[in-house]
Amino acid sequence: MGPMTEIGFLLVQTLFSLYLGVVILRLLLQLARADFYNPISQFMVKATNPLLLPLRKVVPPLGKIDSASIVLALAVQMIAMLAILLLFGARVPDVLTLLGWSVIGCIALTVNIYFFAIIINIILSWVAPGSYHPAAVLLYQLTEPVMQPFRKLIPPMGGIDLSPILVFLSISVLQILIKAMAQSAGLSPALVFGL
Repeated sequence: MGPMTEIGFLLVQTLFSLYLGVVILRLLLQLARADFYNPISQFMVKATNPLLLPLRKVVPPLGKIDSASIVLALAVQMIAMLAILLLFGARVPDVLTLLGWSVIGCIALTVNIYFFAIIINIILSWVAPGSYHPAAVLLYQLTEPVMQPFRKLIPPMGGIDLSPILVFLSISVLQILIKAMAQSAGLSPALVFGL
């Protein structure tokens, strides 16, 4: 691989993964009913609206799920994979295979977002407990719907919350399953941002 190909790969991977992360985070924050007026939420809205608003005219929501955000995430993942395949001169698979790979990639990135969000939330609870920083508030609002069912299984003991152990165990199981799905679909980890 030549230096120009490496630079192209780095740029494609960085730009598309950042935008895809913002699109998925916007969807997850909507599902978690996070504060819409949080400055970070507003940034995500402004960053995704140029592509999302026209899509919403064509793709209606499914109940509380913003299906246009899902379509946008899949499209961004698919375009990124196409760009990487073309950059390396690899054979471009059919549309259904690309769609399947995009679904796997978006699920993998979603799991990774929760993994890192929970780790950061745990660190913030030690370093700055009760912080009202916009990022800390959003992290709490994002992770709480995932953490709550696990807290019912293992309630806090002596002021220590052990439920993240079960969450991380569940995330690890999901990551193993996603990698197995990716391998069975013939998906290279270089094409997917979450693997």
